[in-house]
Amino acid sequence: MARIPAVTEEQAGPVGKLVYRFAKRRFGSMPEPFAVALHHTGVFWTSMIAELGWERAATRLPASVRELAVYRTATVVGCSWCVDFGTMLQRLEGLDVERLAHIDEYATSPLYSDDERRAIAYADAMTATPMTVTDAQVADLERAFGKAGVVELTTMIAVENHRARANHALGITDQGFDAACRIRLDTPSGAGRTPPTE
Repeated sequence: MARIPAVTEEQAGPVGKLVYRFAKRRFGSMPEPFAVALHHTGVFWTSMIAELGWERAATRLPASVRELAVYRTATVVGCSWCVDFGTMLQRLEGLDVERLAHIDEYATSPLYSDDERRAIAYADAMTATPMTVTDAQVADLERAFGKAGVVELTTMIAVENHRARANHALGITDQGFDAACRIRLDTPSGAGRTPPTE
């Protein structure tokens, strides 16, 4: 259970009820981060507008490159909700979600392309505290993806850090969107992390 309870459909008011209906049609149920954010309608609507903007703007990179970097960020932060929801989105996009179970071996696994390895390594470097991004790494990414691609990749990793850290702090855990790929906190990317208190 989240540390801040979700606003229920009954409590959401007329506009919030429309959001519930839309979310249920699109995702099958209301994503809990949305329902928790409804406690602060300004933050909720700002987040919704931003999310729609990111979705429309993120078009320069191949979907697999972008989504693997976002997924990796979620696993490093330890956000089981993001892993769950992100796996569902990748499945709906027709991406290979079976290989996500091997993401900790991305550097050597034949399941990942060189471009995907670059993006995942960049997600690791950006999500580390302190960050470990280097000039050489960004130059290599620019050669692979161009300037616009690097900006998109950087932005989407940063956005996922925001989402994952907020959800993790609020105790929002996986919701069953894609239970086949739950975060495993005992893997290297999740080592030493404690799941949020239920």
